[in-house]
Amino acid sequence: MDKKSILGIVVVAVLFLGFAYFNTKQQEKYQQEMAEWQAYQDSVAKASRPAVPAADAAANAAAAAPGEVTAEAPGADAEVADAARRRQVEALGEYLTDAREAEAEEITVENDVMIVRFSTRGGQITDVTLKDYTKYAPRGQRDQLIRMMDPESAKFGLSFYVKNGLNNVKVNTMEYVFQPQAVQTVGDARKVVMRLPVAADAWLEYEYLIYNKQAPERDYLVDFNVRLVNMAPQMANQTSIGIDWSNISYQNEKGFQNENMYTTISYRFPGESSIEDLGMGDGAKSKSVSTAVNWVAFKQQFFSSVFIAPKNVANANMAFDTAAPGSELLKNFSVQMSVPYTVQTEGYDFAFYFGPNKYAILKKITDDEGSDLHMERLIPLGWGIFGWVNRWCVIPVFDFLRNYIGSFGIIILILVILVKLVISPLTYKSYVSMAKMRLIKPQVDELNKKFPKQEDAMKRQQATMELYKKAGINPMGGCIPMLIQMPILIAMFRFFPASIELREQPFLWADDLSSYDSIVNLPFSIPFYGDHVSLFALLMAVSLFGYSYFNYQQTASSQPQMAGMKFMMVYMMPIMMLLWFNSYSSGLCYYYLLSNLFTIGQTLVIRRMVDDDKIHAVMQANAAKKSKGKKSKFQQRYEELLRQQEAQQRAKRK
Repeated sequence: MDKKSILGIVVVAVLFLGFAYFNTKQQEKYQQEMAEWQAYQDSVAKASRPAVPAADAAANAAAAAPGEVTAEAPGADAEVADAARRRQVEALGEYLTDAREAEAEEITVENDVMIVRFSTRGGQITDVTLKDYTKYAPRGQRDQLIRMMDPESAKFGLSFYVKNGLNNVKVNTMEYVFQPQAVQTVGDARKVVMRLPVAADAWLEYEYLIYNKQAPERDYLVDFNVRLVNMAPQMANQTSIGIDWSNISYQNEKGFQNENMYTTISYRFPGESSIEDLGMGDGAKSKSVSTAVNWVAFKQQFFSSVFIAPKNVANANMAFDTAAPGSELLKNFSVQMSVPYTVQTEGYDFAFYFGPNKYAILKKITDDEGSDLHMERLIPLGWGIFGWVNRWCVIPVFDFLRNYIGSFGIIILILVILVKLVISPLTYKSYVSMAKMRLIKPQVDELNKKFPKQEDAMKRQQATMELYKKAGINPMGGCIPMLIQMPILIAMFRFFPASIELREQPFLWADDLSSYDSIVNLPFSIPFYGDHVSLFALLMAVSLFGYSYFNYQQTASSQPQMAGMKFMMVYMMPIMMLLWFNSYSSGLCYYYLLSNLFTIGQTLVIRRMVDDDKIHAVMQANAAKKSKGKKSKFQQRYEELLRQQEAQQRAKRK
């Protein structure tokens, strides 16, 4: 081996040994720093625990084995803590280090409608209790007030960067203890102020205002003003401040599945009158919105926690996960947002809403400039015409009746009567149309015999339409009134499960008209039905069967095509409705039960009022008049269309 090879080997060996030595020293230094940091954390935790009484300390010392060291020397603990604290001060600064080590306190403020609890740890709201609403329990046992969040999981924090020498330090306010100021009374409001010092003359300030104006749309709101006092020199170069908000909601209603179906995260884009949501159902869902958002709501069936940003947040990443049934929890909500920041920014004006999903309250909530926030859209009243029927007809009538009648069962009864009176002209026309069809059926049968072949279908249809025209019959006369009634029926389907007014309202055997009534709890669960028997749902299904059977008898004789739908109309629909509505609002089942009974009653009354002989005479008079008259342009075009279709079919057969 030559000298050059030997020299190369020596150099490589020296470099390898040097690298190994350097790496070993780095590992030792890292382990020493970690040990100091852990000792510091332990000392902080030990300082935050209550002092052990002398008797307990003596007992612990006596219990130690002979010769066992029970604690390190006080001087050693102090040295380690001082060293670790110095590192913390180097990293965070004196003020933030003090804030991280401080003991958290709780502050409680209340008004007529809610109790709000704050923690100086993060300067955040940790619990809200509503005074006027209770969780579901059997009749006579409702004594547990609604709590809007779980204190163990509720989190709200801002995140931003501050300067510390040449380094930028990320600050998450949830990790620090704010300094509380004395609670003040300012007019109708209680003011809670907490500060997080960052430097000698710079701090982050949270100001909460809880009002007691005897106006629910104001009293369920908590103003949340964030102030950056002399913070511009301390803030690092950044264009936004992050907002993290999360909470686990409690189950408040009787049925987990039904309440869970209405529980989601909703949000509104600026300038929109409608809202968006993550969808409803089980499991986990998430969504990212990269545009401005006006407010974000953790929405349940009857209650919502809403974060309101009148000047809008820049974006939002939202997610929820569903809790297990029986855990007394419902969903785990979380949202990450950001607000724009510049060196000229002195603060932000936010607000929270913690309260019921009540239309009369949410409709009145506006921003500071009086602009409508459209928070009433949190109540799922239906889209399009169904929502209009609820907002402009059902809710005003319902609210009016509540001012004079205490029983919601009676109010629903009156509501059914009013609806039936409004649509009674349509019901009358529907019955008369079916009566005309029944009277003219023999002539229709004659036409069917006259044109029995399939190739004569066009002639048969043309002759039938001519017969209807002469008799003054609209073939859709029996269906159109039913179609017009559908928006009302569907509007009621959306109104009752979403109406908080029915909540906690008993009627007959039902404990709560907003939830299902159960007369028998089954020891097992039937697929698509459930583990209970709802009497209102059962009676509703029976009444639907009676109405369907009665209606089928009226229509089958006059419309032969209906004979093939007997199973679907008479048997299948009541069974499907029973399975579907067994876990639905008992108030809704009660409404449909009354509606079916009144419809049958209306039809029987009209049947007695209507004279078939008179109808037949009117039909003959119409036929005589129209046989002499000239065909309308519409009839001429219709007959021409039928002739063209018949010619096309003949051409195909050739």
